[in-house]
Amino acid sequence: MKYFMGPETWQPMVEDIEAAGHQRVSNIEDAEVYINNAPNPRRIPEMPANIGWVQHCYTGVNQFIDAGVITPDGVPWCNSAGAFAQPVAESALGLALSQAHHHKAFAQAASWSVAKELDESQAWLYNQQGPKRVAIFGAGGIGKQLIKLLQPFGVHITAVNRSGRAVEGADEVVPMDQAESVWGEADFIFCILPATKDTEGLIDAATFRAMKPSAIFVNVGRGSTVVTEDLVAALRDGDIAGAGLEVMDPEPLPDGHPLHDLPNCTMTPHMAASAHVAQYHLGAIFNANAAAWERGEAMPTRVDAEAGY
Repeated sequence: MKYFMGPETWQPMVEDIEAAGHQRVSNIEDAEVYINNAPNPRRIPEMPANIGWVQHCYTGVNQFIDAGVITPDGVPWCNSAGAFAQPVAESALGLALSQAHHHKAFAQAASWSVAKELDESQAWLYNQQGPKRVAIFGAGGIGKQLIKLLQPFGVHITAVNRSGRAVEGADEVVPMDQAESVWGEADFIFCILPATKDTEGLIDAATFRAMKPSAIFVNVGRGSTVVTEDLVAALRDGDIAGAGLEVMDPEPLPDGHPLHDLPNCTMTPHMAASAHVAQYHLGAIFNANAAAWERGEAMPTRVDAEAGY
């Protein structure tokens, strides 16, 4: 299959794709598929008639749907769903542990005098006085990888997904429309939800009040799922103990935003699946979609423009 990649060339991805027998061309007019590695919809070229489908190199596509680039009756787009399970799951676990053990609070205090205070309020994942309860909202590829990383800690895992279908490694699975009680049962809550109309602003003041005051909330899904002002208030007022954030709303988070200064909020700037990381994981996704396209089968990561992902 002939492909054109733009606006940048990701050499590791090129090598993986060409090892599968596909051919890179220098002009989009000569390609059968366009590989897009621009996260901004304004950088997407007009698709000529020869382009059968588009491989997007990131998972989130809501901005492309909102901009009218991806439409239900337009050129099919595939996203990178499942490609970044390992790096994002590692980031999620790192944020949870860093916040639980007050790394940011001690760095900000810059004084050993806070040792006793931090020690008394730090949290642990391992089975210290009974297994900790972990809830994973959005138990797809990243969630399944996170479950594997959590297994050595002996935690009890509740996976939450849309259908309530079984998730390997989870102790129980709850469908999203029955998940109200889960917020208040968990010691650690991992949010890996996509950005859709149903999830926008889902986690608000009422949700945070429903959580344990000792709970640690980690978001590696999409910033739009959380009402940022409500999260700030929850952290300040003690509705929850802490937060670990890989994603925020807005992004980039403005300098001087309250989240920067809160000692119980540990953050990374949406870098768990950046271009630096993504280029090593996309070849396999493209190859799987290309093989399905050539066989006339449904492509594994084809975007549903109406569902939003």
